[in-house]
Amino acid sequence: MDVFSRTFLPAAAEAELPIPVVSRHMPVLRHCVAPEETAVLVARGQRPGLPMAGSFLLLLTNRNLVITKESRVLHRVQLHLATPIRSLSNVVWNRHDRAGIELAATAADGIRERLWLPIRDARRIRQVDALLSHAFRFRVATRQPLPVAIASH
Repeated sequence: MDVFSRTFLPAAAEAELPIPVVSRHMPVLRHCVAPEETAVLVARGQRPGLPMAGSFLLLLTNRNLVITKESRVLHRVQLHLATPIRSLSNVVWNRHDRAGIELAATAADGIRERLWLPIRDARRIRQVDALLSHAFRFRVATRQPLPVAIASH
């Protein structure tokens, strides 16, 4: 088993992803990462303010950020974003205790990506915050609150 498989499966289990979800996303994720990459974080996500846009899966490795999108009705998975973490700029995230984390980053093409990671467990929120801090320690902009209120989640 390669490094990616050895690290992705425990990260997916930590995120409490069901096996069918992991199975649907795996072919797209495999295409975007090298076998020797380490999966750092796996999390489900949504677009803030666009709940009908489908669900997203975020994969953060030691080199890349990959986001896949799953359609709501047919559960078709497609690639939303695959980029080296070094090419991301203005990476910010905001913790909402007992609700989740909102992550925002600007990709190399200039498009601002925003993703809401709904996480109910305070321990898991602290863990994800620490993982993001470690992964983006050289890319972190000022830790200002993001301009969207997500208190209703």
